[in-house]
Amino acid sequence: MLRCLPPCLRRALPASSSSTSAARRGVRLAEHGQSPPQSAPPPPSPATQKDGAVRTPGGGSTASSLNPAEVAHFASFAETWRDPNSSKPLEGLKIIDVGCAAGMLSEPLARMGATVTGIDAADESIKIARVHAASDPLTASIEYLCTTAGCRHHLQDSEVQRFLVIEHVDNPSEFCGSLSALTVPNGAFVISTINRSIRAFATMIVALEYIFHWIPKGTHHWSKLVTPDELVQMLEKASIYVQEMAGIGYNPWRGDFSMSKDTSVDYFAYGIKKVETPSVVPQTQA
Repeated sequence: MLRCLPPCLRRALPASSSSTSAARRGVRLAEHGQSPPQSAPPPPSPATQKDGAVRTPGGGSTASSLNPAEVAHFASFAETWRDPNSSKPLEGLKIIDVGCAAGMLSEPLARMGATVTGIDAADESIKIARVHAASDPLTASIEYLCTTAGCRHHLQDSEVQRFLVIEHVDNPSEFCGSLSALTVPNGAFVISTINRSIRAFATMIVALEYIFHWIPKGTHHWSKLVTPDELVQMLEKASIYVQEMAGIGYNPWRGDFSMSKDTSVDYFAYGIKKVETPSVVPQTQA
C-alpha cells in the first residue's frame, strides 16, 4: 500500500496509528469543550450523509479519480527519493505534522533526519511533546507550536505534511485549503482520517467509545467523518492530487497495525501538490 510513498515514511505511518488514535482524539474532546453523551448514538441513516448519496460501507470507489499513468510514473522512481539504508533517510526534508498531539509521529520522523515542526491547537499536548522530545538528542530539535494550520505566519513551507485532524474541524474543505497553502509545489502530502461508513460507526464510535471505552465518549461525530470520495474532491480543489489510498488494519492477536486495502474505517491518502503555471498571452501591438 502507498507504494509511491518513500519506504521510510510508509514504515512510520502505521507505527504511529496505535499511539495517536486514542491520545489525539481524546485531546480533541477536551479541546472543543464537548459534553460526552450518556448513551451510544443511534445508527446513522444513509440520508444523513453530506451529499445525500447512499454509499457502501467502503465509502465508494475512488479509482475513477486517480490517474494510473501518474501512479506508475511516481512508482518507477519512488525508491530513489531517499536512501532506505541510510541511518537518516529523511535528512534534508522539512515536515509539518499538523495535529501532532504529543509527538508520536514527529519523533520518529526527526530520528530519521527530517526537520520537523509539530503543531496542535491543544496547549497541554504541546507541553507534553516538548518535554518528551527534550529527553532525546535526536528529537530535541523538533519545533512544537500551539497553533492551527490557518495561522500560516507561524509556519514555513514544507515538502511533506501529515495531517490527522480533518474529522474534528468545522469546515474540512477550508481546512484542506489551509494545509495546501503550507505545502510547497510538488511537495508530498499525507493525511489520515476516518471513513463515514457503517463499519466505521460500529467500530470507532459504538465499540471503541461505548463498549471498550478505549476512546472518550463523544470524541467522534458521524456528521464530521469524511469519505474517500469527498476527501479527494476537497483536496483537488486545494491543488492536492491524490496518488494512492490505503487503509489501516489491526491484528488483535499481535496487537499491531499495518497498511491494508480496506479503507472502510481508518485510511491514509497520499497526494502531490501541483500548481499550474499560468500561460502568458502574447500582447499584440495596435
